[in-house]
Parts: sequence; structure tokens; C-alpha cells
Amino acid sequence: MSRGETVNIGMLGMGTVGGGVAEIIERSGEALADKTGIGIELRRVLVRDLSRSRAVSLPPQTLTTDPDAVIKDPSIDIVVELMGGIEPARTLISAALQEKKSVVTANKDLMARHGRELSRLAHRHGREIYYEASVGGGIPLIRPLRRCLVANQIERMVGIINGTTNYILTRMSLEGMDFEDALKKARDLGFAEADPTNDLEGMDAAYKLTILAGLAFNCALSPDDFSIEGISGVTGADIFYARELGYTIKLLATAGQKPAGLALGVYPALVPLSHPLATVHDEFNAIFITGDLTGDLMFYGRGAGARPTAGAVVADIVEAVCSLRGIGGAGLPPGMERKITPLPPAALSSRFYVRLLAGDRPGVFGTLATAFGEEGVSLDMIIQKRKANGTAEIVLVTHDVNEERFYRSLEKVIQLPAIEPGPGVFRVLG
Repeated sequence: MSRGETVNIGMLGMGTVGGGVAEIIERSGEALADKTGIGIELRRVLVRDLSRSRAVSLPPQTLTTDPDAVIKDPSIDIVVELMGGIEPARTLISAALQEKKSVVTANKDLMARHGRELSRLAHRHGREIYYEASVGGGIPLIRPLRRCLVANQIERMVGIINGTTNYILTRMSLEGMDFEDALKKARDLGFAEADPTNDLEGMDAAYKLTILAGLAFNCALSPDDFSIEGISGVTGADIFYARELGYTIKLLATAGQKPAGLALGVYPALVPLSHPLATVHDEFNAIFITGDLTGDLMFYGRGAGARPTAGAVVADIVEAVCSLRGIGGAGLPPGMERKITPLPPAALSSRFYVRLLAGDRPGVFGTLATAFGEEGVSLDMIIQKRKANGTAEIVLVTHDVNEERFYRSLEKVIQLPAIEPGPGVFRVLG
């Protein structure tokens, strides 16, 4: 391509993020042309309803309800998929790659399930699929893992990669809000979807972890390979006791290389107040990556909201444009995947926080200690608070222990006559 040429963009879907992308291209087209030496034009957009009013005004001929008008248009160089979900996005992206069009997507569900397959298809047809916006909102994570850190052996990553749950937990922690009020506020501010189940139950973070860990450890992963827990079990009492013990509660995504395999998980955990992740508030995300050459690196920024995601999509568009012009290249092709075994929970270990309600009677501590001790679980910290209704709230933190052994001991504890059902149980970040 020669300087001064225009690259035509076709977009699949024009919801909140798509509208943001269109706005940025319309508003900042000249600035983008100055940076790339080439113009970017939004030529065709697939929508469901042509009559619907939109925040960004586009020429009527730009909009279409026919996917082929985008996929098969020979003048379109780059297809941007912002529909979400697995189908028809997977089929349409595959078709676009087969038409030798580069693809940009923010679809974390699709890339977590089928990213390797689509990357291979792209390279077979001499094109690339860009997906920076699928993880971390506006935080650049994919490009650093694929390029800047390629000489490193990644040892561990741990982070907060879901802005919705982090916003909710922040409001519960800093303002004493209950869960439902914090969720409502997140919805009002656009940080939570109308149906926030994927966020609250940890699936959104699991999709992102699948993408990041697959890149970091060069292996094929699925969200089915590891344990996923959400934040619905976090109560105000847990947040209060965590603070009293010197912690805050965050939804963490973790991946670490162990001698026997890869330790992966998404779960709420107690984070020491001295740890940098403890100060990551509201919709912000942060992730620590430890490499054998670089040591610890931290990436931080907004992880929820349409504007950061739209900005990441446009950054991918610019990279795709530069690649088509022969500037910078499209990154590394999919290499040989390592055979790696995700470790089962029984092979993992952690410290644990446990909150129990017990009848306030003599000998309760003794029976608790015996039940834990029989499985080799030693206790590090214990708090007991007397309740007005004749019960006591007991909070304890264990030393590092094998997870299978811990849960065996917990099963014995909840069978004790003095212990009420429904304990609060969370891991503790080590």
C-alpha cells in the first residue's frame, strides 16, 4: 500500500462498543492518518435494525443487515467483529479470514474457546486476527505478551481482570454497601450488563485468563480446565473481618508454572493490604506478570466501560493498518504449543480464610482444632466474636495447606453439632 491510500473497515455489530469505535474513527480520523500515513474509513456496518436511532450518525448506505455486504466486499480490508458470543461471530470471522481480510475482535468468549483455531486460519490465509480489546479493557496486555516479553519464561501471573466485580467489592469495602446496592450502582454507571451473571460468577475473568495464560505459557487452554468461583458468596461480614486481619477481598485470576503442571484458577481471595493489588479500586484492573528475565511487571488501567474497550479496538485497527502497509509486522504466528497439564484442585495448596457460626458453648475451639488437626491443617490466626443470640462468630486463617486436605477437614468441621451450616471460605493470596 502506498502513502496516502485509504484502508476500508467493515464492522459487524454496532452496540455500545461499536458506537464508540465509530465515534473515534469519525472524530479522530485525521489524527490517525497522521500517525499511520494512511486514512481509515468505516465503509460498511452490519446491524440488526436499519431504522434504529444511533449515537453516531453514519451515511445510510453504510448500514446493512446482510453479513455478505461486509464479508465479501472486495474493497474492505479489515473486518471488526463486535457482535459478541460464539455464533454467528465464529462463522463470520472465519469467512472474513478466508476472504483474506484481517480481523479485529473484542470477543473474549470466542477467543477463549476458539482463539488458537482462528489464529491458525488467519495465518493460513496470510492475515492476522487482533484481539487486544478482549482482555483488560484499555490495558495493553496481548501485545506485551506476544512481543515485548517473548524472551521471558513466564513464571506466574495474578491479577484483577474483571472491572464489574472489582467495582462491586470496592463499594462494599469502602462505603459499606451491601451486594445488591453495589451491583445497582455498577449497572447505573455502565460497568455491569443487564444480566451480569458472567461477571459475578467469574466466567468473564475465566475467559480472559484462558487467553492470557495460553499466550503466557504457550499452551492450549479452556475455561473447563480450572476452578471458577464468583463473588456472590462474599458478605459484608467477610469484608469486615478481612480488614480486621489486614486484608481486602478481590476477585483474582491466577496462573503459575509448577513442576507438575500449570496452576490456574479464578476465585475471590483475601489480598494483604500491603500488596499493590489491594489498592486497585472501582472498575480498574491490574495484573502482575513475573518473568525469569524481567522479574515482576504490573499492568494497570480501566477494565470496564465502553470507551477503554473502544480505544483498544481502534488501537488494534491501527496495528492492522500498519501491518497491511508493511510497518511493524503482524506479530508471531502460532507456534508449537507445549503439552501442559492444568493441575486439579487436589494438587494445589493455599492458605484459607474460614468464617463459622457456632453455638457459644465450652469446648467449641477444642473440637474445631481437633477436626482441622486430624487432616494436618494448622491455624495461623483466630478471631471470636460473641453474638447476641447465643452464637459466636469464629474467623480463622490457616497456614498453607493442600486444598484436598483442607476441604476434608472443613467437611468434618461443618458436621460438628455446634457449627451452623454455610461457612464463608476464601483463599488467601500468598
